[in-house]
Amino acid sequence: MTWDRFAASDPGLLRLMAGLRTVGAIALTLVVLGSLGVGVTRLVAGAMTAMVATFAIREKERRPQAVTLACGFPVALVAMSLGALLHSHVVAGDLFFIALIFAAVYSRRFGDRGTALGLIGFQVYFVSLFVGASVSGLPPMYGTLAVAFAASAVVRFAAVPDTPERLLGRLRGAFRVRMAQLVSVYTKLLDAEPEQLEKVLEDVRRRTARLHETALMIQNRLEEGTRDSATAALVQRRIADAEIAAERLGVLLLNARSAERADTLTLHLPNAPVPPAGGRLRAHDDITATLRRDLTALRLLVSRPVADGGGTAVAHVRNRLLGYRDEDNLPQASMAVQDVFRGIGEAARAVLGLRLALDGPQDESDDTPATTRSREELDAEDIAIAGAEEDEPEEDRTGLERPTTRAAVQVSVGSALAIVGGEFLSSQRWYWAVLTCWVVFLNTSSTGEILVKGYRRLLGTVLGVVAGVALAGVVGNHTWTAFGLVLVFIFAMFFTAPLSYALMSFFVTAMLGLLYTLLNTYSFSVLVLRVEETALGAVCGIIAAAVVLPVHTDRRTDELLATVLMRLSDVTAAAVEQLSGGPAADLLDKARDLDTALDDLRSSTKPLTHPITPLRARRQTARYVVALLETCAYHARSLAATAELVPYSRTIAADPRLRAAGRRIAHNIGVLVAHVQDEDAVSALETGASIASMLEAGGSREVRHGSITHRVLRHLQRLDEQVVGLARPLGVTVASRPKSPERTGTR
Repeated sequence: MTWDRFAASDPGLLRLMAGLRTVGAIALTLVVLGSLGVGVTRLVAGAMTAMVATFAIREKERRPQAVTLACGFPVALVAMSLGALLHSHVVAGDLFFIALIFAAVYSRRFGDRGTALGLIGFQVYFVSLFVGASVSGLPPMYGTLAVAFAASAVVRFAAVPDTPERLLGRLRGAFRVRMAQLVSVYTKLLDAEPEQLEKVLEDVRRRTARLHETALMIQNRLEEGTRDSATAALVQRRIADAEIAAERLGVLLLNARSAERADTLTLHLPNAPVPPAGGRLRAHDDITATLRRDLTALRLLVSRPVADGGGTAVAHVRNRLLGYRDEDNLPQASMAVQDVFRGIGEAARAVLGLRLALDGPQDESDDTPATTRSREELDAEDIAIAGAEEDEPEEDRTGLERPTTRAAVQVSVGSALAIVGGEFLSSQRWYWAVLTCWVVFLNTSSTGEILVKGYRRLLGTVLGVVAGVALAGVVGNHTWTAFGLVLVFIFAMFFTAPLSYALMSFFVTAMLGLLYTLLNTYSFSVLVLRVEETALGAVCGIIAAAVVLPVHTDRRTDELLATVLMRLSDVTAAAVEQLSGGPAADLLDKARDLDTALDDLRSSTKPLTHPITPLRARRQTARYVVALLETCAYHARSLAATAELVPYSRTIAADPRLRAAGRRIAHNIGVLVAHVQDEDAVSALETGASIASMLEAGGSREVRHGSITHRVLRHLQRLDEQVVGLARPLGVTVASRPKSPERTGTR
C-alpha cells in the first residue's frame, strides 16, 4: 500500500529513476577517479560532467540514447578544450561563450539529440570555467571526461536500465493506483457533510487532474512501449474509457447528492458554487449504504492487478457491478441516484476492458450474462479498433518566427548583458549570471513564464545560501562526507525538479556551497555573490525576453486558446458526425490533441495565475476560462468515446438528428476562435432552445432517461452551455434568446 501511494505520486517512477541514474553515474565516476588518486579539482569536474552526460539524454529508445551519448563525448572534449584555451583571453572567450549559447539553444530545433548535444556543450564549457581548467591540464581532464561518460553509459544501460516497455508498465500501474484513489475520494463525497463538501471537492479535483496527467503520460509513451500500432490504439482506447468513466461517476454522484442539477464546472473550478444538498441521498438509508459498498468494491476491482488473483471473490464483485448496466438490476430510487449505479456499471466495464487490453484473456468460468455481454462488446470493439495515425504537418515558420531562433537570439542578448554585468560583480565568477540567464529560458515560451521562473530561482538560491553556510561549517575538510552530501542533494534536485523549481534551485545552491568547500574557495562572500549573480542573470533574461523579439504572455495564451478551441471544434464536429451516421474518424487521436493543447494552455497561464501577480481579476478570469475549457474537453472526450462505438455496437445506433444539434455548437466555437484571433470580429454567439428540444421538435419521440442517446444529449447540452459560458470572460457578444417553448429532456 505504501509503495502504491509512492508510485502514484511519481507516475512511471520517472523522477526516482532520473535521480538514481544521475546519482549512480556520479558515484561510479567518483569511485573510479578516487581509486586512481586524482585531485579534488578533477573529482569535481568528473562529477559535474557525469551529471550532464546523464540528464541531457532525452530519447526514449536505448539505441538513440547510445548514439547521442557517443556524439556527446567529442562535443564535451571540444567544449573543455576551448574553455581552457580561451580562459586567459577575456574578449575572445566572452564572444565565443555567446556564440556557444546561441548554437546550444538553436540546436533544439533538431529534436532531442540536438537539444542534448547543445546542453552538453554549454554545461561542459561552464564546468571548465568552474574548475579553472588550463591548457597544461587538458590531457588528464580528457581522461576525466572519458571516465564520466563511460560511467554514465554503464549506469544507464546496465546498472539502472530502463526500456519504454518497462516505463509504460509502471505508468499503467500508476494509472491504476490513481484511479483507485479517485474512487476512494468518491466515497468521502458520498458521506460528506455540507461544511466538508468544498474540501472533499478540492480533493476530487486534485485526484482527477492527477489521473488525467497519468493518462496523458501513457498516451505519449504508447508508440515506443507497445509491440505494434494496433496494441497502442487498443491501450489508448481503454485508458481513455477508464478516465472518462471515472470522471463521469464523480459528476453523477455530485448530481445525486444535490437538490438541483450539478454543473460539471464544479469539478474543475476551485471555489465554484456548490449546489445545495437535497433529499435524493440520505446518509443512513439502504440505497446510500449500497452505494458506499459498491464504491468500495469498485476501488477493490480497480486497485487489484490480475496477477494478484482474487479468484471467485473478485469475479463476484465484478459481476455485481457490471449488472448495473442492465436496467432490471437498478435499485428503486430517483433517476439521479439510478444514474450513479449506471455510472458504477460503466466504470466496471471500463476496468474490465483495461484488464483485457493489458493482461490478455482471463478466466470466464464465473461470468454472469451481464459480464458475458460486456466481454462480447469489448471483443467487438477490439476487432474494429485500427492503429492508423496521421502525422500533422508542422507549422511552416522560418527565420525569426521560428521559436528556437527567437529563443537563441534572446538568450544570446541576455547572456551578453549578464557577462558585462557579471564582470562588474566579479571577474572570477561572472559565469553564474550567464548560467541563470540560460536556465530561465529553458522550457519557457513567454515573458511572463521567464519572470516567474527567474523569481523562483532567486528564491531558491537565497534559501540555498543559508543552507550552504550551515553545511560548510559542518563538513569542514571531510572530502568524502561532502561528496556524499552532494549526491544526496543531486538526487533531491532531480526528484523535486518537476514539482518545484524553487526547491530544485535550493538544492543546487546548497550543493554548490559544498563544491566550493571542496575546492577550498568557500566563503560567505562567495555565496552572497552567488545570490547577486543569480539576481543579475534573472534580470538580464527578463530584459532580453521583454525587449528582444518579445512574446508577451497575452499573445502566447491567445494563440494557445485559439488552438484549444479549434481542437475542441475538431473533436466535437467529428464525434457528432459519426454519431449522426457519418464516416468513421480517428476520434481518440483528435481527443488526445485537444488534451495536449489544453495542457499547453494551462502551463502558459501559470504566470497569470501565480500568487505574485498583482492583477487579481485577470488571475480569476484565467482560472475560470481554463476550468470552462477543461469541462468542455471532458464532454468532448465523452462524445468521442461514445461515437467510436457506433460502427460496431449492437446497442448504440446512429441518429441523423444529432447533426443539426451540433451545428450551433460548431458555430459558437467558430465565433470564439474568430474573436480570440481578431478582437474586432463582430459575430455573436447563438443561443436558443435546448439540444433535446431541438431533436424532439416535430413530434419525435422523447428520449428515454438513462439511454445512450440521453447520455449523448446531456453531453451536447452541457458542452453547449459551457461554450456559451466562455462568451463573458472572453468579451464576446451573445445573441438574445428567441422566444420559444423549451423542453429539457437532458435533465
